Amino acid sequence: MTEPNEPSSSTADHKTGITLTRRSLVVGAASLFVTGCATARPTPAVVPAATPVRAAAGPTVPPMYHAMPDEEFPIPEVRVAEIDPKFWRQEVDYPSGERPGTLIVDTPAKYLYHVLPGGRAMRYGIGVGREGFAWSGRAIVAYKRKWPRWTPPDEMVARQPKLAPYSIANGGMPPGIKNPLGARALYIHKDGKDTLYRIHGSPEAHSIGKAVSSGCIRLLNQDVVYLYDQVRDGSTIVVIPDPTKGDLAIG
Repeated sequence: MTEPNEPSSSTADHKTGITLTRRSLVVGAASLFVTGCATARPTPAVVPAATPVRAAAGPTVPPMYHAMPDEEFPIPEVRVAEIDPKFWRQEVDYPSGERPGTLIVDTPAKYLYHVLPGGRAMRYGIGVGREGFAWSGRAIVAYKRKWPRWTPPDEMVARQPKLAPYSIANGGMPPGIKNPLGARALYIHKDGKDTLYRIHGSPEAHSIGKAVSSGCIRLLNQDVVYLYDQVRDGSTIVVIPDPTKGDLAIG
């Protein structure tokens, strides 16, 4: 028998069941609320990393035109984008009646050929003398110099007075990367006399293939360094004139 104020086990169980059910509802509702917040919270968008914009790749610099840091005055890499690849140094077929070792300057085409045995030649792109300063004929390479001084002729100084500090009387311009003769120079003589024309180096790649100089034949510095080692003193040089321009014949 139970006490009057004591709920029967069935009643307690019933109430407990109701209490648990309500608690379950509350907890369930809370769970739904929490779950709903988590679901409602915006998920950060995944933004792909920006791809760096790269400049258009220029032509690959061939090893022969890499920098030459071991030179007395370090020579920078050639800016090959400034020169047509057809003017890059290369060995080519070149049948010629000239003996091997001869230098042939094709002024109209802007090429210099160093004749090799077997109908071959090493070909170099060059800059040549502009109209009024070109020259042609046969002569010889009297001698060569590494990192030469530049002494502009008095006639050039008269035309360009700003060159007076580098005149023959003042000893010329010391060697260096900015010297107009560049890394090497080959001196052209005719009948034992200096013609005042030179084959020399230049850092100005954009000038190769053009008529820009005061009569001299310019090559890339890397090319003239290579040519210097191949040419002997006394070698013949033949300069083919450009029929469209005036020139000074030296032979």
